[in-house]
Amino acid sequence: MKNDVNNYAFAKAISKQVLFIGILFFTLIGIAQTKVGGVIYDEFGDGVPFANVVFPGSSEGTISNDNGRFYLQSENTYQEVEFSFVGYKTQILKLDVKINLDLKIILQTDTAELDAVMVYAGKTSKKNNPAIDILRKVWENRRKNGLSQFEQYQYDKYEKLEFDMNTIDSSMIKSKLFKGMEFVFNYADTSRITGKTYLPIFINESLSTVYGDNEINNEIDDVKANKNSGFSNNQTLIAFVKDLYNDIDVYDRYLKFFDKSFTSPVGKSGIDTYNYVLRDTAIVDGVEAYNIVYYPRRKGELTFKGDFWVATDSYAIKEINMQATKSANINWVKEIYIEQEYDVLNDSLFLITRDYFLSDFALNKKEKSKGIYGKRTTLFDNYQFDIAKDPDFYRRRVNDYNPEIYDRDEAYWDKNRLEKLNKDEKQVYTMLDTLKKNKKFKRLYNIGTVLASGYYEFDGFDFGPIFSTFGFNDVEGVRLRAGGRTFFTANDPWRIEGYGAYGFTDQKFKFGIGGKYLLDKQSRLIVSAGYRDDVEQLAASLTRTNDVLGRSLASSALISAGNNGRLSKIKLGVAAVSFEPLYNLEFRLGASYRKIETANPGFFSLDYFDTDAPGGIGSETNQAEVDFSITYKPGRKTTNYGVDRTIINDGAYPILFLNYARGFKDLFSSNFDYDKAQFYYSHPFQIGVFGRLTARIEAGKTFGEVPLALLDVIPGNQTYFNIPGSFNTMNFYEFVTDEYLMVNLNHNFNGRLFSRIPGLRDLNLRELVGVKAAYGRISDENIALNASGLNYLAPEDIFWEYSVGVGNIFKVLRLDVNFRGGYNYLPDARQIAVTGSFGFYF
Repeated sequence: MKNDVNNYAFAKAISKQVLFIGILFFTLIGIAQTKVGGVIYDEFGDGVPFANVVFPGSSEGTISNDNGRFYLQSENTYQEVEFSFVGYKTQILKLDVKINLDLKIILQTDTAELDAVMVYAGKTSKKNNPAIDILRKVWENRRKNGLSQFEQYQYDKYEKLEFDMNTIDSSMIKSKLFKGMEFVFNYADTSRITGKTYLPIFINESLSTVYGDNEINNEIDDVKANKNSGFSNNQTLIAFVKDLYNDIDVYDRYLKFFDKSFTSPVGKSGIDTYNYVLRDTAIVDGVEAYNIVYYPRRKGELTFKGDFWVATDSYAIKEINMQATKSANINWVKEIYIEQEYDVLNDSLFLITRDYFLSDFALNKKEKSKGIYGKRTTLFDNYQFDIAKDPDFYRRRVNDYNPEIYDRDEAYWDKNRLEKLNKDEKQVYTMLDTLKKNKKFKRLYNIGTVLASGYYEFDGFDFGPIFSTFGFNDVEGVRLRAGGRTFFTANDPWRIEGYGAYGFTDQKFKFGIGGKYLLDKQSRLIVSAGYRDDVEQLAASLTRTNDVLGRSLASSALISAGNNGRLSKIKLGVAAVSFEPLYNLEFRLGASYRKIETANPGFFSLDYFDTDAPGGIGSETNQAEVDFSITYKPGRKTTNYGVDRTIINDGAYPILFLNYARGFKDLFSSNFDYDKAQFYYSHPFQIGVFGRLTARIEAGKTFGEVPLALLDVIPGNQTYFNIPGSFNTMNFYEFVTDEYLMVNLNHNFNGRLFSRIPGLRDLNLRELVGVKAAYGRISDENIALNASGLNYLAPEDIFWEYSVGVGNIFKVLRLDVNFRGGYNYLPDARQIAVTGSFGFYF
């Protein structure tokens, strides 16, 4: 039976892969001496998930995926491969050739083993299980990361980042897309993890020395050398890949990837999440170690499969590999694979020596779907401890452009790399440098740039954002907008931006222009100025900004609940200076002058009583203001070092904002004296495997008498789109205050509940719940100033609403049903509102 299976599989492999061998693998066969791949089935024709596949007499092995598919590659030559799983008879298959990529293995049920071991549908027992006994010893002897145990530390680091197109087949080679670029397929290779053919499209290497001080909680990555090929403006891409995979401690209960918490197979929560099997005992790096295989007990949860090696004397983890299960609820990611190797210093400390991460980004999780590999290999060496540095050494430094770093010769790299490049990796540089000169590739790259950034690039100027070209509201009707910005490099020290817009109903032209200049890179001292003349919905946000180029979604919605005609015409001029004394801590001092009036006379009024105005009524608000703000964003990660920086972990860090503003009457014909204080705090919390909670608090108070245009309007939302910080069942200008407090809690369970429900599990939907509340007051003096005809009402009895929703619909859509919880007696009160939003989320 074994020979029949082997001969059939080999014949089928030859018939399907002959084109690949001729075109793609001619120079690659000798690299990996043994390759095996295929599917493991049971007697009923169903795939056997998480079965063991090993080369007998070695420590090299793998585990089949959820569907029974496997791939195993080794640089050594083996004559046999072994397949086993709890409850089945072990099967050994003889290998007649080095490459066997289409095997079909059928495992037979072992009745005696089923009687002897407590096994139910592949689940292992928690009692009398030697693997779990060893795991408990691991917990008792948990190691601590050596870096955290010393006052200072330093080490050398080599990092290699790579992007590859995967699942290369004959249809792709012959496609019109690659016509004129066929030469690139001569550089294809096969992944040792998945067995798929891939084509490198980007590679970056860096060498650095990392210095850290735990007493002041600071770390510096001092880059010594960097080289890359592929996309020239790559720093954002590199930073993005780095942020996808944060440093992890496998001893923790949960490991965070793509903003989601996976249960660690080594952490104490693993015993209720994984099955464990003791597979072998062998020598690893001169140390005798147990080999434990693990795989998930249930589908649909954020789990891994793989194995780890535990030293028999110290119960320290020596090596571990983790591969996310196919059923894990993650969008756009088909594979996640991690390898880590450790050096155990003593009975309590360990240091990581090698860290490998691979992710496969794809539109779907079908086996033959094409995607992009993102790979990161990091090696650590030459650890040193308690070498004190002057405190000034750790002050934030800017990694400015240093030509020497990016121009090291090949002799330098050959001498200093901690891991040598193989022959094919070296050839990748040649291929990518050639590809960049190809005209067709340049056109494809330009299309991708437009889709990613929203701007069409010219020499020194970007046109866009193209996604803001079209809009509509009750005042302007159809609105067309065109704009652009100067852009020479991502690290420009100055930038000018502007736009022009035209409304076909009001037949008026609007525009905005702004500029900023980075005076000092060390402190990020920036001066800026701008002017805007446009129509805006001022009742959609509490925390004010002086952004002359921004525009709220509430000001331009195709479909609205009720009449969205309460819009304002605003002319705003601003000038400001800002700097960062500490990383992610910004101080800003600004001055502004604004003129505000209604954009829809006859329907909406901003009038106020003014004894100095004709008829005692003022219809325009002219206001000079000086403001000082502090913004703190701990944990924010950015790239680039020019006047603009790119955030690479948006939404993953807390934000604290404090602003004080002073309005001056009679300065440049300004109308009012007042003081205004505002506070904003937002924080995302990862609640283990139960998802992510985002908390948001806003508070503010205005001291002095001001008209409607300068008061704090509790933000409503009359669109059918989710607007952060607004109440979806509240109309615009429903509540007006001069002091307020607003709380917003929103929780995303990330599919934790739906994954337990048959029929919903495979849809990968996300459960969402939220609650919002607002309290506010309005003074008698400000009520007396009101001549707008709008009845001022403050939510002194607390307005609140709650919502339930479903996310990840078709991977891009979120729908929420919002229920009003207060002030239901008001005219036109909306009891229920359905809102949605689009986005690409993991």
